[in-house]
Amino acid sequence: MTSRYRSAETNSLSPRRRTVVKAAAATAVLAAPLAAALPARAADAPAFLHGIASGDPLPDGILLWTRVTPTPEAVPGSGLGPDTEVSWTVARDNAFTTIVAKGSVTASAASDHTVKADVRGLAPATDYWFRFSSGGTTSPAARTRTAPASDAAVANLRFGVVSCANWEAGYFSSYRHLAARGDLDAWLHLGDYIYEYGTGEYGTRDTVIRQHAPTHEILTLADYRTRHGKYKTDPDLQALHAAAPVIAIWDDHEFANDAWSGGAENHTEGAEGAWTARQAAAKQAYFEWMPVRTAIAGTTYRRLRFGKLADLSLLDLRSFRSQQVAVGNGSVDDPDRTITGRAQLDWLKAGLKSSDTTWRLVGNSVMISPFAIGSLSADLLKPLAELLGLPKEGLALNTDQWDGYTDDRRELLAHLRSNAIRNTVFLTGDIHMAWANDVPVDAGTYPLSASAATEFVVTSVTSDNLDDILKVPEGTVTALAAPVIQVANRHVHWVDTDRHGYGVLDITAERAQMDYYVLSDKTKANATSSWARSYRTRTGTQKAERTYTPV
Repeated sequence: MTSRYRSAETNSLSPRRRTVVKAAAATAVLAAPLAAALPARAADAPAFLHGIASGDPLPDGILLWTRVTPTPEAVPGSGLGPDTEVSWTVARDNAFTTIVAKGSVTASAASDHTVKADVRGLAPATDYWFRFSSGGTTSPAARTRTAPASDAAVANLRFGVVSCANWEAGYFSSYRHLAARGDLDAWLHLGDYIYEYGTGEYGTRDTVIRQHAPTHEILTLADYRTRHGKYKTDPDLQALHAAAPVIAIWDDHEFANDAWSGGAENHTEGAEGAWTARQAAAKQAYFEWMPVRTAIAGTTYRRLRFGKLADLSLLDLRSFRSQQVAVGNGSVDDPDRTITGRAQLDWLKAGLKSSDTTWRLVGNSVMISPFAIGSLSADLLKPLAELLGLPKEGLALNTDQWDGYTDDRRELLAHLRSNAIRNTVFLTGDIHMAWANDVPVDAGTYPLSASAATEFVVTSVTSDNLDDILKVPEGTVTALAAPVIQVANRHVHWVDTDRHGYGVLDITAERAQMDYYVLSDKTKANATSSWARSYRTRTGTQKAERTYTPV
């Protein structure tokens, strides 16, 4: 593949019934199908059944990942299987004639037979290919790419952007279409890479398209490992991981619905064990199964840089947040409540202020733009409340988003304004809808008040949105709700409440543009993809505007 970097000079659901946890073991769930997937001629040979992946690109390095199945019974979450040596190789070409780095690591049951190699000494802004081998078995090859040098003048960056992929709700065609592009420097996963629910608790229009594993709600380390393992068998997800490095953060469903530092809506303390144990298990499985470097305090907040063009601050909005405000109990404006935690907010503010790049991107798992929904009609408000996990009688805001933590948001936006920090773009998932927003300093007086930043929100890969909940034809709710939402929220340029898909973010010195793509039918494995809309923010404006062609 030719280099895409050019020098500038040259060119959630509401609270629901609790379920009794079934006693099905991970081994019983997955041993048979995974054993069947092993080559018949070498059933006891190691196998790479979960693909290979890379992530967190640096100018001189990349993080490589795979999971080896050393024996048929060593399925994810089983705790079974011997220690196994896994070798890795990095080359400049996909024929592996020019090898630039190689090494080996040991896979063991202690890490669920997942392995990582943090390879350094590579050249910046360069395509590489890598593969793994073990016991005479070699994995397919995959492509990755390093970031530009920190001081490099970069003309263009292109990222895929996704969130909210519920296995049981459909097929991951968005991943396949992103992988087929062949032009991504990396792709961002903004949270809800997996879902924790039991079978049928969170489907598509009340229909399970394909059953996940384990079938019960995941609670233990073995459960979380098994669920991650099931996701990693998806061919479209494997294809995207093999096409470009991922940059991922978590949201709530990597743990449990509406998670906060001390619990979650979808967790019953005692009956389902201690939250601290469940949270620790979820985090351990996540870092085992994702090509993500463990960051500050074992969380996902960290910062990556892409030459002089952009840096990317990645947030963890679950580990440190205060509990969401309950209806009639507490205030969203309470300065003692936080979504980021003090240390993370200070880190974010300092990074934004000291940045010398043209663009400051923020990987943000829940929407930061204000969203007033109280003016919606009752027939629209009820399903929207269900989607957002709000009381059915309605509420003027979604307290799981930044709307529930207004003091943190006020402080952050005031920091951007007072320090004249320009070109800040929030990249967001979670809400299962596509949005293009200005981020107003004062939503109540906007557009008379200033916009401090812009926000591009991508819809879900498969997770239910409003037309799914209402069981109406796609586009029906958007036609009715979007105009009402925009009247009540004048900083919202566009919202699509109904469709599933992904985004492609393209950045130059002059503008940052999000192209929104939608799927023909998430319930079909061969779903097609089409361009829906594009919005951009031009340098220095802090405002979004529609543009009529994708990049």
